[in-house]
Amino acid sequence: MDIDEFWHLIEESARETTGKAARVQWLHERLVRRPAEDIIDYASWMEVARRKVDTYLMWGAARALHLVGGLDSVYYFHSWVISLGRETFERVTSDPDTLIDVPEVRRFNLIQRDRSPRTDEDLPEFEAFGYVAGTAWEQATGRDRGLLYAALEARGHVLDSLPNPTDEEWDMDDEEESARRLPRTNRYMRRLYGRA
Repeated sequence: MDIDEFWHLIEESARETTGKAARVQWLHERLVRRPAEDIIDYASWMEVARRKVDTYLMWGAARALHLVGGLDSVYYFHSWVISLGRETFERVTSDPDTLIDVPEVRRFNLIQRDRSPRTDEDLPEFEAFGYVAGTAWEQATGRDRGLLYAALEARGHVLDSLPNPTDEEWDMDDEEESARRLPRTNRYMRRLYGRA
């Protein structure tokens, strides 16, 4: 499975289903019918994408937009960003300040501001999406997912269950620094809450 096929599966899963659970099931069903090597490839491309989204700048943008809380939610947020598809993923990982242009982010911010009822579908996190390869591996091969992780490590991946950014660390609680690094995001949030 090459990178184009990886993204095609992710985007097709969005087109063919409604809701997070159905999407995970759709991807699972496609992966279990493939050779074990394809499942390793899929998991490998997920790790490549996860490393790209795992930056302090993205984390800062997500915090400024009230999209994440604790460390677990940041990890689930990474999966959610990948689930948005290749074009959106490439745009926001290249410039996290464009996260505010994602319709799902704006919708979530309005729900938050207005304190409207929300469901799991509204949340900018997708925990189960990150586990599809592991569950498919176990069903397709009958082997523990630890062997999948070993195969990924053999390909050079460093597996982290929590965020592990490699870009420049900065104080995300420093409002001035956040405004300097993420000017559009901060302007948007000030306007959204009437503090412009």
